[in-house]
Amino acid sequence: MILDRRLDQVSKRHQELGEVLAGTRMLSGEEMAKYSKEYADLTPLVRAIEDYRKASAEARELEALAEDALSDVEMRKLAEVELRELSARLPALEHTLKLLLLPKDAADEKNAILEVRAGTGGEEAALFAASLLRMYQRYAEGRGWRFELLSMSETGLGGVKEAIANIGGKGAFARLKFESGVHRVQRVPVTEAGGRIHTSAATVAVLPEAEEVDVKIEDKDLRIDVFRSSGPGGQSVNTTDSAVRITHLPTGLVVSQQDEKSQHKNKAKALKVLRARLYERERQMLDAARSAQRREQVGSGDRSERIRTYNYPQNRVTDHRINLTLYQLDAVLGGDALDELIDGLVTDDQTRRLSEVE
Repeated sequence: MILDRRLDQVSKRHQELGEVLAGTRMLSGEEMAKYSKEYADLTPLVRAIEDYRKASAEARELEALAEDALSDVEMRKLAEVELRELSARLPALEHTLKLLLLPKDAADEKNAILEVRAGTGGEEAALFAASLLRMYQRYAEGRGWRFELLSMSETGLGGVKEAIANIGGKGAFARLKFESGVHRVQRVPVTEAGGRIHTSAATVAVLPEAEEVDVKIEDKDLRIDVFRSSGPGGQSVNTTDSAVRITHLPTGLVVSQQDEKSQHKNKAKALKVLRARLYERERQMLDAARSAQRREQVGSGDRSERIRTYNYPQNRVTDHRINLTLYQLDAVLGGDALDELIDGLVTDDQTRRLSEVE
């Protein structure tokens, strides 16, 4: 009965929105955008409700016909066959409906800020971080997303100490948020003469890109320092003070940006990263306040726990959160098979959230 009331509420709200959008009252641009988005978001759910209720009604009719002793024998047999087929479909329709009813993460529709950092393992960790960065870039390109490198600190051998990128496109944060955590690699380094397998790690953090309306940053809360950009080994990149370091005084968060020759562009990029970090910080504080379960949710940005291992000798990638192993390491690092891991994580997350509300 609770489910039926919830479905009635959704259907009624969808109808009301349709009438408002088609009505004679002039809507402001802001109202039009707000109502249109809500209507579009509810439409797939309303269609699922209609499919489920239509199938349920048909099942009741077929059940009554199959049990009607006055009905023709052939008709009863036909009704029994159709009822079995329909009964097999109903659980899937109900499952789809419940998934659509799950509360949405408000950040899922946002673009993503990706941060990749070399962890333990020296140069080998930096080389692995570079491989992860390429993996996410190829994955983004394969999905038609925009990949913009905001900053990168490289080593002399092609490794990456730290890199930050902005990934834009439909579902970018919703899918990439599951990548946050410690990624471990097991392989024989190029510099290893003895052929021994080494273990090193890199950390990945995925934050939702925050708009100005999401996070209000006061000028008085910022300390902005400018300095001269420098490359690896201290080599001068330019001769002007174009690099920018922004310190958010209330939280102590610091963001530096020096990739652009323009101080204005560096400041804009640094503010984008700072805004994303503040937004994620606020999200995590709210999550922690709600419940301990929520704090442990996959994709929370907690980097303290190893989430995945990339084993080169065995051509194996294992995601430890869902115990999923793929023997196609090259395809994963090439971005082609990453979806298989992410799909598993999405399904696991949905299953756990469904168990909490059922």
